[in-house]
Amino acid sequence: MGTMQITRIGPGASLQDLGRPGWLAQGLSRGGAADRLAVYEGAALLGQSAALAALELPGAGGVFVFEQDTRVALTGAPMDASVGGRSMAWNASHLVPSGAPLTLGAIRAGVYGYLHGGGGFDAPPSLGGRAAQFTAGLGTALQAGDRVRLGADGAATTGYALDVTPRFNGGTVRVVSSLQTSMYGAETVNRFAKTIFTRDTRANRMGVRLNSDGEGFLVEGGLSVLSEVITPGDIQVTGDGAPYVLMSECQTTGGYPRIATVLPADLPRVAQTPLGAKVCFEFVTLDEAVDIERRVQTARSTLALGLTPLIRDPHDISDLLSYQLISGVVAGDEDT
Repeated sequence: MGTMQITRIGPGASLQDLGRPGWLAQGLSRGGAADRLAVYEGAALLGQSAALAALELPGAGGVFVFEQDTRVALTGAPMDASVGGRSMAWNASHLVPSGAPLTLGAIRAGVYGYLHGGGGFDAPPSLGGRAAQFTAGLGTALQAGDRVRLGADGAATTGYALDVTPRFNGGTVRVVSSLQTSMYGAETVNRFAKTIFTRDTRANRMGVRLNSDGEGFLVEGGLSVLSEVITPGDIQVTGDGAPYVLMSECQTTGGYPRIATVLPADLPRVAQTPLGAKVCFEFVTLDEAVDIERRVQTARSTLALGLTPLIRDPHDISDLLSYQLISGVVAGDEDT
């Protein structure tokens, strides 16, 4: 058990886990991390459960001081990272010494970066989860001066890196037909699939608006659709014809027609698409979608098999003499 002191932090940062499934009938969407894959990656790097909460940092990082030696992992949208002025690799696990400031800068690509602590961040659980969900009044944005507890850390390993799925600059997003896709007609659906969209400024944990050249995708009678259950990944078309991809903190019901639904496997790509980046959609069959989700689930469960030792510059290792080095062996190109 330990504590992290927040010295500086960007706006909108919060604790997030995999969300609260099972509350849809009560009007509460799943919520949880915008990029769920980043949560699994952090868990693999630290050898702990993906159910533990991490710190989600939209757009910018901050400065954090741990009051005890703490294992951390850095995943999601990459940021410049350093401890006490020494740079740290992203998509990797590290040991942060007690009192040494961990500094995370602005995001270099993507939208959401994640800081994971050994044992997870230990906010009081509510409705079975620790994720902040602002629209439901659960949790709050973290601020400078806050102290966040960590759970008991049952492991000790650090110094590992992980190759991650590229998803921080837009790209192709796979979708299946939704309940109202047939309302649009084959010509409009085909045009939607051939359109290159750009991410709008209007994007958050509830949804992402996409812009395109030419006419929109408003369908006749679309605004008379009865309100019904909606889920993350649904692509609603609003009154001006612009599509919105619903994200983890979306509402639970809605009446805008849905032209398609993004596969859960590709929602991290949508979440991490930065302002102005290009997105296009590819329709797949339901059978193909099930197979994709099955393979992605297997890949998530075996992420730890892809860990590789983090290569460190000996000049950056303050306790080099404590490492188990082979006595008397040199590379032959050392400085004299």
